[in-house]
Amino acid sequence: MIKKIWENNRIYFVANLAFILIFWGIGVLYHIETEFIFYEISFALIITVIAAIVNRKPNADTTGIGGECDIEQEKDKMRWEKVREKEDFFALWAHQVKTPIAALKLLFEDENPNNYSCKRELFKIENYVEMALNYLRFDELSSDLVLEKCRLLPLVKQVVKKFSTIFIHQHLSIELKNLDCDILTDDKWFSFVLEQVLSNALKYTKEGGIKIFSRDTDEGKEIVVSDSGVGIKSDDLPRVFEKGYTGYNGRVDKKASGIGLYLCKGVCNKLGHGIRIESELGKGCDVIITVRKEAVNARDSKYI
Repeated sequence: MIKKIWENNRIYFVANLAFILIFWGIGVLYHIETEFIFYEISFALIITVIAAIVNRKPNADTTGIGGECDIEQEKDKMRWEKVREKEDFFALWAHQVKTPIAALKLLFEDENPNNYSCKRELFKIENYVEMALNYLRFDELSSDLVLEKCRLLPLVKQVVKKFSTIFIHQHLSIELKNLDCDILTDDKWFSFVLEQVLSNALKYTKEGGIKIFSRDTDEGKEIVVSDSGVGIKSDDLPRVFEKGYTGYNGRVDKKASGIGLYLCKGVCNKLGHGIRIESELGKGCDVIITVRKEAVNARDSKYI
C-alpha cells in the first residue's frame, strides 16, 4: 500500500520536500529558532502524508482495507454528485417558478385582477411544485413503481381535464382518438409524463389544437401528443431531453428551464417506455411515447 501511495504521488512528495528544504534554508538564513523550524517541518510532513493518502488514485485491483477505502471514496463521490445534481435542478426550478409568482404579484396589484389570469398563474405554480416533489421522489422511483394493466382513455381524459381551462381560454381544440385500449404502466408516473408533455404543447401552441391518439407498431403501442404549435428546430431535437437545455424556443420564450422533458425521459426509462420527438420549425410537434409490445399484451396480474 505504501509503495502504491509513493508511486501515485511521487511528484507531490518531491514538491513538498523541496518546499521543506526551502523553508529550512530560510530559517537558517534569518536565524529562526531551531525548535520552531522543527515543528513547522514536522507539521508539513504530516500534512503531506495525510494529503497523499486521501488523494491517492483508486486502483481496481486493490483489496483488503485499501480496497474498502476506495469503494467508500467512490460512494462518497457518487453522493456528492447527486447533491450537486439536486442543486442544479432546484436552481433551474427556481428560475422557472419565479415567473408565474412575479406575474401573480403584478395581477394582484390591479384593483380588479383578472380572475382567469390569476388562476392560470396559480395553476402553473402548483404544477411546478408538483414537479419538484416528483423530482425528489425520482431517486426512489424504482421502489415506488406499481406496473399494472391500465385503461388508456380514462387516464388521458383525466390529464386533459386538468388543463381544460387553458384549452378554453386559448380557444384550442382537443381531439382524442383510438385510445380505448390497455397498456402496462404506472398510472401516476405515466400521468406525470403526459402532464409535462401536454403543458409544453399548450405553452407553444397559439392556434389550432392538440391531438392525442395511439397507433400500433412492430415495437408495441405508440401514444402520440401532436400539436399545431411553433415546432422545434432540427438542431435542437437531439438535445431536447438534456437537463437544462431549452433550445431556440426556450431562449425566445424566456420561461423554459429544460426540466420537464428531462424528467419525462428519466421516468420513461424507469417504466421501460420509449420517448422521442418528431418536429419541424413552424409545423408543430409530435411527442411519441412507446409502450413495448410485451407491456401492451400484459395480463391482469400486477407487477411491482
